[in-house]
Amino acid sequence: MRVYQLGEGTPEVAVVGSIHGDEPCGVRAIERLVAKEPEVERPVKLVVANEEALDADVRYLDDDLNRAFPGDPEADSHERRLAHALQRELHDCTVLSLHSTQSYSEPFALVDTVDAVSRAICPRLPVDVVVETDRFTDGRLIEHPHTIEVECGFQGSEEAVENAYWLTRSFLAATSALPAPTVDDPIDAGGRDDVTVFRLLEKIPKEPATEYEVFATNFVRVESGERFAAVDGDSLHAETSFFPVLLSPYGYRDVFGYAADRVGTLN
Repeated sequence: MRVYQLGEGTPEVAVVGSIHGDEPCGVRAIERLVAKEPEVERPVKLVVANEEALDADVRYLDDDLNRAFPGDPEADSHERRLAHALQRELHDCTVLSLHSTQSYSEPFALVDTVDAVSRAICPRLPVDVVVETDRFTDGRLIEHPHTIEVECGFQGSEEAVENAYWLTRSFLAATSALPAPTVDDPIDAGGRDDVTVFRLLEKIPKEPATEYEVFATNFVRVESGERFAAVDGDSLHAETSFFPVLLSPYGYRDVFGYAADRVGTLN
């Protein structure tokens, strides 16, 4: 784990990148920000989490770090020891955690449940969607109080790196650590009232097979009876209508993604 600090004092704001070693957008966004040496209005902690997995270019070494919290300092697993150390590092901080995905190109945010912090911060991020993960948080950093995860774009893409950088800048502006974006910046983080909120309902299981296909579009309603995926050429149809979230053919080992409901906006 590598930790940078901007500004003097005890940080109450933190950004975490590279929870997963195969998602380099976080570390690259953090390094870009550090290189610019911005003058902050309150101290900020920037954490590159799973350096060993990054160096090995793998998602994790022993366990998925984002399923390993709160961790154990005595564990045999590298990620479980790291989870314990990272949670201590983030104590009393409002946190942005940077991720990327194989399912969706545009950035969106995830929270445990919508609360006062997410209502204050998420409308000032360059996202159109917030997902309440609700009961699907076991072992994830998102269980840490005042934590917002963001999916920055497609895993390994330059667009995800660029998005991660501006998501970070927007988050730090929303938490009064940096000035608000200027007219010359490629985002408008002045606050919005049209950010749509979805809530995860259930996992969409994926049977063992050779080939998977996905026909639905994330955050676009799938109607009852509509074909949304296929397993070795056999079509899957929705038993009831739902909104797909993080749906992809190969993003997860045993699920396609999640079925969700649209519950309103952050307004």
